[in-house]
Amino acid sequence: MTKIPYKINLSEDELPKYWQNIRPYMQEAPDPFINPVTFKPCTADDLRPVFCDELIEQELDNTNKFIEIQEEIRDFYKMYRPSPLTRAYNLEKALGTPAEIYYKFEGTNTSGSHKLNSAVAQVYYAKQQGLTHLTTETGAGQWGTALSMACGYFGIDLSVYMVKVSAEQKPYRKAVMETYGARVIPSPSDTTEVGRRILAENPGTGGSLGCAISEAMEVSMKTDNCRYVLGSVLNHVVLHQSIIGLETKLGLDKYGVQPDIVIGCAGGGSNLGGLITPFMADKLEGKNNIHFIAVEPASCPSLTRGRYAFDFGDTGQTTPLMRMYTLGSGFMPSPNHSGGLRYHGMSPIVSKLYHDGMMEARSVEQTKVFEAATMFCRCEGTLPAPESSHAIRVAMDEAIKCRETGEKKVIVFGLTGTGYFDLAAYQAYNQGTMVDYVPTDEDLEKGFATLPKVEY
Repeated sequence: MTKIPYKINLSEDELPKYWQNIRPYMQEAPDPFINPVTFKPCTADDLRPVFCDELIEQELDNTNKFIEIQEEIRDFYKMYRPSPLTRAYNLEKALGTPAEIYYKFEGTNTSGSHKLNSAVAQVYYAKQQGLTHLTTETGAGQWGTALSMACGYFGIDLSVYMVKVSAEQKPYRKAVMETYGARVIPSPSDTTEVGRRILAENPGTGGSLGCAISEAMEVSMKTDNCRYVLGSVLNHVVLHQSIIGLETKLGLDKYGVQPDIVIGCAGGGSNLGGLITPFMADKLEGKNNIHFIAVEPASCPSLTRGRYAFDFGDTGQTTPLMRMYTLGSGFMPSPNHSGGLRYHGMSPIVSKLYHDGMMEARSVEQTKVFEAATMFCRCEGTLPAPESSHAIRVAMDEAIKCRETGEKKVIVFGLTGTGYFDLAAYQAYNQGTMVDYVPTDEDLEKGFATLPKVEY
């Protein structure tokens, strides 16, 4: 029997030429976006003032199973892809588990995360359309960094609204984005009408992704030759991130490995959706019985404690309505150390799959997350992002169960990025000053109160 190497590396020639679209495999596609004015399904014309034309086409495509990755995008991908798939031999040994643990590492680029996979695609399409300006939001900073890299490469102007508490925790993220040519504004700010309103209603707020989205969208609508781009949640972002799962499956197939469990952290849902796409497509066709687990922070538990409802994607309530698991667009998350998972809603695709019973969801407290992150970096040598460490926590929990039962399961998880800009969080954990923020039912009700009443 061939020994599985520590790292399973694909060649450049094996880089996927197509993204995989999970929606055609689903028994029922996610509900369409709803226009908040007409309360009818959004058309391409409804979305055109906000998004690039090609992205709109991908967003609304429930038919094509595979969509070609243009050569220019693949050329960019080749600078950091294919990314390594690693057998966590050292972690297995430390846990004393019979389980086989694999992780797909997406931190091999300057942004330090998977976000670049969609950023380069979105900026490429903007350039092809002749756009000169883009706006976006960022939480922990990975998406803003990735988009600034892509905009710097293609020569497009970029404004980034960064969640204020994250901007304060990670000033060097701002420096990296500015090095690539972006403007970075802590959000909520006094540069937009919606920002000023949020500040008036919530003085001293640390902000949220919903706030930052509202500000970025307002600026895009008021700027000539400009569009807004989003780093998670939307269908086309999950599509672009399917390259993670496609490479993972190809690497495992080389050694005849079939996962029993696939785990991903979940904030907006794009990395999780991308990781599971080819495996979930097979499950939906009856070809496997993999157990999928979405892991979210206990401080922002949209899947585990949210409601499946139509909601706005932003705090300012300007986006189309999406049916998703949500805590309400008015929910203000606590200032925990997983900024990239601090979003009130979940991808409509991930939400629909979860609602249909195709996956499990778990929430974990941040002290337990950092306990797992610390053990992982000591075993495997990589300092993981707090977001990724949610998946590490549950992967370890599942491996420990195998130790207790004697089962030899194959566990695969997504290591979405590195934690080198999260040292304040690691410092807080190491010094014992980190605390767990878990919203009360009363806290959640405030967010649910902002849900729109929609009959569809």
